[in-house]
Amino acid sequence: MKKNLEMKSTITPSLAGLKRFERFIRQLISKFAKSLYMKICVHLSILLLFISCNYLNGEKRGSTIINGKVISILDGDTYDFLVEGNNTVRVRMEGIDAPERGMPFYRVSKNYLGQLCFQKEVRLETTGKDRNGRVLAFSYLNDGRELSHEMIKAGLAWHFKKYSSDLVLSNLEIAARNSKLGLWVDKNPMSPWENRRLHHEGISTKDSFNIKVGEE
Repeated sequence: MKKNLEMKSTITPSLAGLKRFERFIRQLISKFAKSLYMKICVHLSILLLFISCNYLNGEKRGSTIINGKVISILDGDTYDFLVEGNNTVRVRMEGIDAPERGMPFYRVSKNYLGQLCFQKEVRLETTGKDRNGRVLAFSYLNDGRELSHEMIKAGLAWHFKKYSSDLVLSNLEIAARNSKLGLWVDKNPMSPWENRRLHHEGISTKDSFNIKVGEE
């Protein structure tokens, strides 16, 4: 009997100790979870603030400034750019889509872009890269003019609304359309993205255009 009482008294303190240890672990986990939650909230708040500031400034994270010279014009929205180290960068102008080969005003648009910037110093403000690896950028001449805006203003490119919500470009396009400038002499010209879509579906657009003299 005495032996059984001794065993019982030995087990009881052990169980009490286990319960205290269990409470301690639960409190520790609770404190850790609260601390982790607060840290996550703080980091998310900072991240959202950073994104909001960049959005309000009209910038994208990772944008850079690049200076160089335009050395080749591919069409009305794409050119090759010589940068430091004698390296060449292909630039796709931000926010616009110009007529493609075989479309009305293809050559007019290409030549006009050449008049604006060929062999001239240009400052790029990059916004990223497209799926073809071309640098997306706004392009500024030394006199402050921006090339995407100039092409839209002349009626020689569309505002590429699928990828750009730039209100200035949108308003410039409306003004060019109302004034029937460039490609807007046609009341409803086929857009380059529609032309590409048809080609991807195997549909020829060769006979879709009535290209007049001066509209090549």
